[in-house]
Amino acid sequence: MSNDVTATDRPRAPRWVRPTIIAVLLAVAFYQMSGWLFHNLKGFLGLLFLAWLFSVTIEPIVDLLERRGLRRGAGTGIVLVSLFILVVGFFALFGALLAEQVAQLLTTLPDALSRVTDWANRTFDTNFKTGDDLLHITPDTVRDLAQRFTPGVLGVVSTLVGALFQLLTMLLFVFYMSAQGPQMRRTISSWFPARQQKVITEVWETAVDKAGGYVVSRLILAAFSTFFTGIFLLIIGVPYWLPLAIWTGVVSQFIPTLGTYLAIALPAIIAAAAQPLDGVWVIVFGTLYQQVENYLLHPRITARTVAIHPAVAFGSVIVGATLFGPIGALVSVPVVAILQALVESYGTRYQLVEHSTSAEEPPDSDEDDSTHPE
Repeated sequence: MSNDVTATDRPRAPRWVRPTIIAVLLAVAFYQMSGWLFHNLKGFLGLLFLAWLFSVTIEPIVDLLERRGLRRGAGTGIVLVSLFILVVGFFALFGALLAEQVAQLLTTLPDALSRVTDWANRTFDTNFKTGDDLLHITPDTVRDLAQRFTPGVLGVVSTLVGALFQLLTMLLFVFYMSAQGPQMRRTISSWFPARQQKVITEVWETAVDKAGGYVVSRLILAAFSTFFTGIFLLIIGVPYWLPLAIWTGVVSQFIPTLGTYLAIALPAIIAAAAQPLDGVWVIVFGTLYQQVENYLLHPRITARTVAIHPAVAFGSVIVGATLFGPIGALVSVPVVAILQALVESYGTRYQLVEHSTSAEEPPDSDEDDSTHPE
Protein backbone atom coordinates (compact mmCIF):
# COMPACT_ATOMS: atom_id res chain seq x y z
CA MET A 1 0.00 0.00 0.00
CA SER A 2 1.37 3.42 -0.92
CA ASN A 3 2.13 5.86 1.91
CA ASP A 4 1.51 8.89 -0.30
CA VAL A 5 -1.38 11.05 0.82
CA THR A 6 -3.55 12.28 -1.98
CA ALA A 7 -5.03 15.77 -2.10
CA THR A 8 -8.48 14.41 -1.31
CA ASP A 9 -7.18 12.76 1.87
CA ARG A 10 -5.79 16.00 3.36
CA PRO A 11 -7.83 17.46 6.25
CA ARG A 12 -9.92 20.41 5.20
CA ALA A 13 -10.60 23.47 7.30
CA PRO A 14 -14.18 23.92 8.45
CA ARG A 15 -16.40 25.97 6.18
CA TRP A 16 -16.84 28.73 8.74
CA VAL A 17 -13.12 29.58 8.91
CA ARG A 18 -12.84 31.47 5.62
CA PRO A 19 -16.01 33.61 6.13
CA THR A 20 -14.89 34.37 9.69
CA ILE A 21 -11.44 35.53 8.53
CA ILE A 22 -13.00 37.70 5.84
CA ALA A 23 -15.47 39.19 8.33
CA VAL A 24 -12.68 39.99 10.82
CA LEU A 25 -10.58 41.65 8.12
CA LEU A 26 -13.56 43.71 6.95
CA ALA A 27 -14.32 44.73 10.53
CA VAL A 28 -10.72 45.84 11.09
CA ALA A 29 -10.73 47.76 7.81
CA PHE A 30 -14.06 49.41 8.71
CA TYR A 31 -12.70 50.39 12.12
CA GLN A 32 -9.55 51.90 10.63
CA MET A 33 -11.53 53.75 7.96
CA SER A 34 -14.02 55.06 10.54
CA GLY A 35 -11.22 56.34 12.76
CA TRP A 36 -9.53 58.05 9.82
CA LEU A 37 -12.78 59.68 8.70
CA PHE A 38 -13.63 60.80 12.23
CA HIS A 39 -10.17 62.31 12.73
CA ASN A 40 -10.31 64.23 9.48
CA LEU A 41 -13.99 65.19 9.50
CA LYS A 42 -14.60 65.90 13.18
CA GLY A 43 -14.45 69.66 12.56
CA PHE A 44 -17.06 69.39 9.83
CA LEU A 45 -19.20 67.03 11.92
CA GLY A 46 -19.10 69.48 14.82
CA LEU A 47 -20.06 72.32 12.50
CA LEU A 48 -22.90 70.22 11.09
CA PHE A 49 -24.26 69.45 14.54
CA LEU A 50 -23.94 73.12 15.53
CA ALA A 51 -25.99 74.03 12.46
CA TRP A 52 -28.63 71.47 13.45
CA LEU A 53 -28.70 72.88 16.98
CA PHE A 54 -29.16 76.38 15.56
CA SER A 55 -31.94 75.18 13.27
CA VAL A 56 -33.93 73.51 16.07
CA THR A 57 -33.46 76.65 18.18
CA ILE A 58 -35.25 78.82 15.62
CA GLU A 59 -37.74 76.11 14.66
CA PRO A 60 -40.53 77.28 17.06
CA ILE A 61 -40.50 80.73 15.43
CA VAL A 62 -40.43 79.22 11.93
CA ASP A 63 -43.37 76.95 12.85
CA LEU A 64 -45.31 79.98 14.09
CA LEU A 65 -44.72 81.86 10.83
CA GLU A 66 -45.73 78.76 8.86
CA ARG A 67 -49.01 78.53 10.79
CA ARG A 68 -49.65 82.16 9.89
CA GLY A 69 -49.62 81.20 6.21
CA LEU A 70 -45.98 81.95 5.34
CA ARG A 71 -43.95 79.41 3.41
CA ARG A 72 -41.38 77.61 5.55
CA GLY A 73 -38.40 78.69 3.45
CA ALA A 74 -39.48 82.33 3.56
CA GLY A 75 -40.07 82.10 7.32
CA THR A 76 -36.58 80.65 7.86
CA GLY A 77 -35.08 83.44 5.74
CA ILE A 78 -36.95 86.10 7.72
CA VAL A 79 -35.74 84.68 11.04
CA LEU A 80 -32.10 84.48 9.90
CA VAL A 81 -32.16 87.98 8.42
CA SER A 82 -33.76 89.34 11.61
CA LEU A 83 -31.05 87.74 13.73
CA PHE A 84 -28.40 89.16 11.43
CA ILE A 85 -29.92 92.65 11.73
CA LEU A 86 -29.99 92.35 15.53
CA VAL A 87 -26.31 91.35 15.65
CA VAL A 88 -25.31 94.12 13.24
CA GLY A 89 -27.39 96.61 15.22
CA PHE A 90 -25.73 95.60 18.49
CA PHE A 91 -22.25 96.04 17.06
CA ALA A 92 -23.29 99.31 15.42
CA LEU A 93 -24.35 100.66 18.83
CA PHE A 94 -21.72 99.10 21.07
CA GLY A 95 -19.08 97.71 18.68
CA ALA A 96 -16.63 100.61 18.99
CA LEU A 97 -17.07 100.81 22.76
CA LEU A 98 -16.73 97.04 23.10
CA ALA A 99 -13.58 96.86 20.97
CA GLU A 100 -12.00 99.76 22.85
CA GLN A 101 -12.80 98.32 26.27
CA VAL A 102 -11.62 94.83 25.30
CA ALA A 103 -8.28 96.22 24.09
CA GLN A 104 -7.85 98.24 27.27
CA LEU A 105 -8.89 95.30 29.42
CA LEU A 106 -6.29 92.99 27.86
CA THR A 107 -3.64 95.66 28.37
CA THR A 108 -4.42 96.37 32.02
CA LEU A 109 -5.24 92.82 33.15
CA PRO A 110 -1.66 91.85 34.23
CA ASP A 111 -1.34 95.07 36.24
CA ALA A 112 -4.77 94.50 37.80
CA LEU A 113 -3.77 91.00 38.86
CA SER A 114 -0.57 92.34 40.42
CA ARG A 115 -2.40 95.06 42.37
CA VAL A 116 -5.02 92.63 43.67
CA THR A 117 -2.29 90.22 44.72
CA ASP A 118 -0.39 93.03 46.52
CA TRP A 119 -3.56 93.99 48.37
CA ALA A 120 -4.21 90.38 49.38
CA ASN A 121 -0.63 90.02 50.67
CA ARG A 122 -0.91 93.19 52.77
CA THR A 123 -4.37 92.43 54.11
CA PHE A 124 -4.13 88.71 54.82
CA ASP A 125 -0.36 88.49 55.39
CA THR A 126 0.11 86.10 52.49
CA ASN A 127 3.11 85.66 50.25
CA PHE A 128 1.69 85.27 46.73
CA LYS A 129 3.89 86.20 43.80
CA THR A 130 3.35 89.64 42.32
CA GLY A 131 4.51 91.69 39.37
CA ASP A 132 6.44 89.90 36.67
CA ASP A 133 6.75 86.78 38.82
CA LEU A 134 2.96 86.41 38.85
CA LEU A 135 2.69 85.78 35.12
CA HIS A 136 6.40 85.00 34.48
CA ILE A 137 6.57 87.82 31.94
CA THR A 138 10.03 88.69 30.64
CA PRO A 139 11.16 90.48 27.48
CA ASP A 140 12.08 87.13 25.97
CA THR A 141 8.63 85.76 26.82
CA VAL A 142 6.93 88.74 25.20
CA ARG A 143 9.06 88.38 22.06
CA ASP A 144 8.37 84.64 21.83
CA LEU A 145 4.63 85.14 22.30
CA ALA A 146 4.59 87.87 19.66
CA GLN A 147 6.37 85.65 17.17
CA ARG A 148 4.13 82.68 17.94
CA PHE A 149 0.69 84.28 18.09
CA THR A 150 1.02 87.32 15.85
CA PRO A 151 0.52 86.16 12.26
CA GLY A 152 1.48 88.13 9.22
CA VAL A 153 -0.91 89.86 6.89
CA LEU A 154 -1.40 86.72 4.83
CA GLY A 155 -2.15 84.71 7.97
CA VAL A 156 -4.75 87.22 9.17
CA VAL A 157 -6.45 87.30 5.76
CA SER A 158 -6.52 83.51 5.48
CA THR A 159 -7.90 83.20 9.02
CA LEU A 160 -10.67 85.69 8.31
CA VAL A 161 -11.53 84.02 5.02
CA GLY A 162 -11.64 80.61 6.69
CA ALA A 163 -13.86 81.87 9.50
CA LEU A 164 -16.19 83.57 7.01
CA PHE A 165 -16.39 80.40 4.92
CA GLN A 166 -17.26 78.30 7.99
CA LEU A 167 -19.91 80.82 9.05
CA LEU A 168 -21.53 80.84 5.61
CA THR A 169 -21.40 77.03 5.47
CA MET A 170 -23.09 76.76 8.84
CA LEU A 171 -25.79 79.29 7.86
CA LEU A 172 -26.44 77.39 4.64
CA PHE A 173 -26.97 74.15 6.57
CA VAL A 174 -29.12 76.00 9.11
CA PHE A 175 -31.36 77.29 6.34
CA TYR A 176 -31.85 73.90 4.69
CA MET A 177 -32.27 72.03 7.99
CA SER A 178 -34.95 74.45 9.10
CA ALA A 179 -36.71 75.02 5.79
CA GLN A 180 -36.69 71.30 4.91
CA GLY A 181 -37.13 70.02 8.45
CA PRO A 182 -40.52 68.22 8.03
CA GLN A 183 -39.48 66.82 4.67
CA MET A 184 -36.22 65.56 6.17
CA ARG A 185 -38.13 63.75 8.90
CA ARG A 186 -40.47 62.12 6.39
CA THR A 187 -37.53 61.02 4.24
CA ILE A 188 -35.74 59.43 7.19
CA SER A 189 -38.95 57.78 8.43
CA SER A 190 -39.65 56.32 4.99
CA TRP A 191 -36.59 54.08 5.33
CA PHE A 192 -38.17 52.26 8.30
CA PRO A 193 -41.24 50.04 8.71
CA ALA A 194 -44.55 51.59 9.71
CA ARG A 195 -44.35 50.35 13.31
CA GLN A 196 -41.03 52.16 13.82
CA GLN A 197 -41.94 55.44 12.13
CA LYS A 198 -43.90 56.66 15.15
CA VAL A 199 -40.90 56.04 17.40
CA ILE A 200 -38.60 57.92 15.03
CA THR A 201 -40.99 60.88 14.95
CA GLU A 202 -41.25 60.96 18.75
CA VAL A 203 -37.47 60.74 19.16
CA TRP A 204 -36.96 63.53 16.65
CA GLU A 205 -39.53 65.78 18.34
CA THR A 206 -38.01 65.08 21.76
CA ALA A 207 -34.54 65.96 20.48
CA VAL A 208 -35.79 69.18 18.88
CA ASP A 209 -37.77 70.16 21.97
CA LYS A 210 -35.03 69.50 24.51
CA ALA A 211 -32.04 70.76 22.50
CA GLY A 212 -33.81 73.85 21.23
CA GLY A 213 -35.34 74.52 24.63
CA TYR A 214 -31.96 74.24 26.34
CA VAL A 215 -30.26 76.69 23.98
CA VAL A 216 -33.13 79.21 24.08
CA SER A 217 -33.34 79.10 27.87
CA ARG A 218 -29.59 79.58 28.24
CA LEU A 219 -29.59 82.49 25.81
CA ILE A 220 -32.42 84.18 27.74
CA LEU A 221 -30.66 83.66 31.08
CA ALA A 222 -27.38 84.94 29.59
CA ALA A 223 -29.17 88.06 28.32
CA PHE A 224 -30.65 88.73 31.78
CA SER A 225 -27.29 88.16 33.47
CA THR A 226 -25.47 90.41 30.99
CA PHE A 227 -28.03 93.21 31.32
CA PHE A 228 -28.21 93.36 35.12
CA THR A 229 -24.47 92.82 35.59
CA GLY A 230 -23.69 95.60 33.12
CA ILE A 231 -26.08 97.99 34.89
CA PHE A 232 -24.52 97.21 38.28
CA LEU A 233 -20.93 97.57 37.05
CA LEU A 234 -21.81 100.85 35.35
CA ILE A 235 -23.45 102.22 38.52
CA ILE A 236 -20.51 101.51 40.82
CA GLY A 237 -18.06 102.76 38.20
CA VAL A 238 -16.18 99.56 37.29
CA PRO A 239 -14.12 100.10 34.11
CA TYR A 240 -14.65 97.94 31.02
CA TRP A 241 -18.21 97.21 32.18
CA LEU A 242 -19.49 96.08 28.75
CA PRO A 243 -17.06 93.22 27.98
CA LEU A 244 -17.13 92.17 31.64
CA ALA A 245 -20.94 91.98 31.57
CA ILE A 246 -20.92 89.92 28.36
CA TRP A 247 -18.24 87.67 29.84
CA THR A 248 -20.34 87.14 32.97
CA GLY A 249 -23.53 86.36 31.05
CA VAL A 250 -21.99 83.90 28.60
CA VAL A 251 -19.63 82.07 30.95
CA SER A 252 -22.14 81.72 33.78
CA GLN A 253 -24.71 80.05 31.52
CA PHE A 254 -22.70 77.97 29.05
CA ILE A 255 -19.97 76.57 31.32
CA PRO A 256 -21.50 74.14 33.81
CA THR A 257 -20.62 74.09 37.51
CA LEU A 258 -17.49 76.28 37.37
CA GLY A 259 -19.02 78.91 35.08
CA THR A 260 -20.67 80.86 37.89
CA TYR A 261 -17.39 81.31 39.76
CA LEU A 262 -15.31 82.03 36.67
CA ALA A 263 -17.89 84.55 35.47
CA ILE A 264 -17.80 86.72 38.57
CA ALA A 265 -14.07 86.33 39.28
CA LEU A 266 -12.87 88.51 36.39
CA PRO A 267 -15.17 91.51 37.13
CA ALA A 268 -14.27 91.23 40.82
CA ILE A 269 -10.53 91.33 40.04
CA ILE A 270 -10.88 94.35 37.74
CA ALA A 271 -13.08 96.17 40.27
CA ALA A 272 -10.72 95.37 43.18
CA ALA A 273 -7.72 96.63 41.20
CA ALA A 274 -9.30 100.09 41.07
CA GLN A 275 -10.97 99.97 44.51
CA PRO A 276 -10.75 96.88 46.76
CA LEU A 277 -14.18 97.54 48.25
CA ASP A 278 -15.74 97.49 44.77
CA GLY A 279 -14.45 93.96 44.31
CA VAL A 280 -16.33 92.93 47.45
CA TRP A 281 -19.50 94.60 46.16
CA VAL A 282 -19.18 92.74 42.85
CA ILE A 283 -18.92 89.40 44.65
CA VAL A 284 -21.93 90.29 46.83
CA PHE A 285 -23.94 91.25 43.75
CA GLY A 286 -22.96 88.06 41.93
CA THR A 287 -23.97 85.93 44.91
CA LEU A 288 -27.33 87.68 45.33
CA TYR A 289 -28.10 87.58 41.61
CA GLN A 290 -27.29 83.87 41.50
CA GLN A 291 -29.88 83.25 44.22
CA VAL A 292 -32.48 85.31 42.37
CA GLU A 293 -31.73 83.42 39.16
CA ASN A 294 -31.86 80.01 40.84
CA TYR A 295 -35.17 80.59 42.62
CA LEU A 296 -37.06 83.00 40.33
CA LEU A 297 -35.73 83.08 36.75
CA HIS A 298 -34.32 79.60 36.22
CA PRO A 299 -37.42 77.54 37.21
CA ARG A 300 -39.70 79.59 34.94
CA ILE A 301 -37.44 79.85 31.92
CA THR A 302 -36.16 76.26 31.96
CA ALA A 303 -39.47 74.63 32.92
CA ARG A 304 -39.59 72.60 29.68
CA THR A 305 -35.95 71.60 29.53
CA VAL A 306 -34.20 68.66 31.16
CA ALA A 307 -32.55 69.18 34.53
CA ILE A 308 -29.01 67.82 34.12
CA HIS A 309 -26.86 66.98 37.11
CA PRO A 310 -23.94 69.47 37.34
CA ALA A 311 -21.34 66.69 37.44
CA VAL A 312 -22.80 65.07 34.32
CA ALA A 313 -22.91 68.43 32.52
CA PHE A 314 -19.31 69.23 33.45
CA GLY A 315 -18.12 65.79 32.38
CA SER A 316 -19.92 66.10 29.06
CA VAL A 317 -18.18 69.41 28.38
CA ILE A 318 -14.78 67.81 28.99
CA VAL A 319 -15.59 64.87 26.70
CA GLY A 320 -17.00 67.16 24.00
CA ALA A 321 -13.96 69.44 24.12
CA THR A 322 -11.63 66.44 23.89
CA LEU A 323 -13.40 65.00 20.84
CA PHE A 324 -14.43 68.10 18.89
CA GLY A 325 -12.65 71.05 20.50
CA PRO A 326 -14.54 74.26 21.36
CA ILE A 327 -17.55 73.28 19.22
CA GLY A 328 -17.81 69.99 21.07
CA ALA A 329 -17.74 71.77 24.42
CA LEU A 330 -20.55 74.05 23.25
CA VAL A 331 -22.91 71.32 22.00
CA SER A 332 -22.11 68.61 24.55
CA VAL A 333 -24.69 69.64 27.14
CA PRO A 334 -27.61 69.72 24.62
CA VAL A 335 -26.57 66.25 23.45
CA VAL A 336 -26.68 64.99 27.02
CA ALA A 337 -30.06 66.68 27.47
CA ILE A 338 -31.38 64.79 24.43
CA LEU A 339 -30.01 61.44 25.64
CA GLN A 340 -31.41 61.98 29.12
CA ALA A 341 -34.83 62.89 27.71
CA LEU A 342 -34.85 59.75 25.55
CA VAL A 343 -33.87 57.57 28.50
CA GLU A 344 -36.61 59.10 30.62
CA SER A 345 -39.15 58.63 27.83
CA TYR A 346 -38.32 55.04 26.82
CA GLY A 347 -36.46 53.71 29.82
CA THR A 348 -38.08 51.61 32.51
CA ARG A 349 -37.88 52.50 36.19
CA TYR A 350 -38.66 49.97 38.90
CA GLN A 351 -39.91 50.61 42.38
CA LEU A 352 -37.23 50.25 45.01
CA VAL A 353 -37.69 47.38 47.44
CA GLU A 354 -37.11 48.27 51.05
CA HIS A 355 -34.67 45.76 52.54
CA SER A 356 -34.99 45.36 56.30
CA THR A 357 -31.68 45.25 58.17
CA SER A 358 -33.23 44.75 61.62
CA ALA A 359 -31.69 42.04 63.73
CA GLU A 360 -35.15 41.06 65.01
CA GLU A 361 -36.21 39.69 61.62
CA PRO A 362 -37.07 36.02 62.16
CA PRO A 363 -35.06 33.45 60.22
CA ASP A 364 -36.56 31.07 57.72
CA SER A 365 -38.89 28.59 59.36
CA ASP A 366 -38.08 24.91 59.61
CA GLU A 367 -41.30 24.15 57.76
CA ASP A 368 -39.84 25.64 54.61
CA ASP A 369 -36.75 23.50 54.96
CA SER A 370 -38.80 20.40 55.46
CA THR A 371 -40.45 20.83 52.11
CA HIS A 372 -37.15 20.30 50.33
CA PRO A 373 -35.92 16.72 50.71
CA GLU A 374 -32.25 16.15 51.07
